[in-house]
Amino acid sequence: MHTLSVSGRGWAYIGAALGGTVSIAANVAHSYVPPADAPAAWTPQTGAVVGAIFWPVALFVATEILARVVWPSGRAWDALRFGGLLPVALVAALVSYKHLAGLLHFYGEDAVTSHFGPLAVDGLMVMATGALMATARRVAPVLDNSVPAASPAPEVSTPGPAAAPVIEDKPAPVPPVKKAPAKRVTPRPASADKVAKAAAKMPGAPVAQIAAKAGVSPSTARRHLAALALTDASPTSPVPAETPTLIAA
Repeated sequence: MHTLSVSGRGWAYIGAALGGTVSIAANVAHSYVPPADAPAAWTPQTGAVVGAIFWPVALFVATEILARVVWPSGRAWDALRFGGLLPVALVAALVSYKHLAGLLHFYGEDAVTSHFGPLAVDGLMVMATGALMATARRVAPVLDNSVPAASPAPEVSTPGPAAAPVIEDKPAPVPPVKKAPAKRVTPRPASADKVAKAAAKMPGAPVAQIAAKAGVSPSTARRHLAALALTDASPTSPVPAETPTLIAA
């Protein structure tokens, strides 16, 4: 839905308001025109003043109804629209015209002005109303009657046989490898080093001499010599001469 911008509607409203105001004022003023045989203290009847206001207003309202109402299509509606409203508008326009013409004649205007002057007043109001009607048709909302394309129906998938679950072959967990505890190496005592050095310097010496040389007791020297005989990997390691005898003992 969209609208079209139209210029000139302001002037149309001004013309309708100006024509209607002047027409009402002229019709009311005509009701104060005294008849030819009226006495000096004559005043118009209240009904005559109200009636003078009614004719231009009736002309304006009839024109608005005829132009602005969206009438249904059909011959019956056209007959009601133009056959009913046109006579009302024509009668109101004729009475208003006569009042304006009589007022101009009473003011001393000539025949041409008295006969054609009212047409400018009521004609301005009618034509301004027609301009409003024309511009209203241009700015009326324009509906898009195009039918939107039907959206495709959603696809319905038919459930098939349930697929067997796929079992993934996971590798067996690898047990953690336990590291063998490191062997604790017990350092040899200082006496063992002394015995070893003494035995190296005195190959074949008896245990007592080796003990005296190392400064340890014979039992201590005998124990260290026995340990050296077991752990020494060199085939040339010296073995004390008394070692077998001591071990046998």
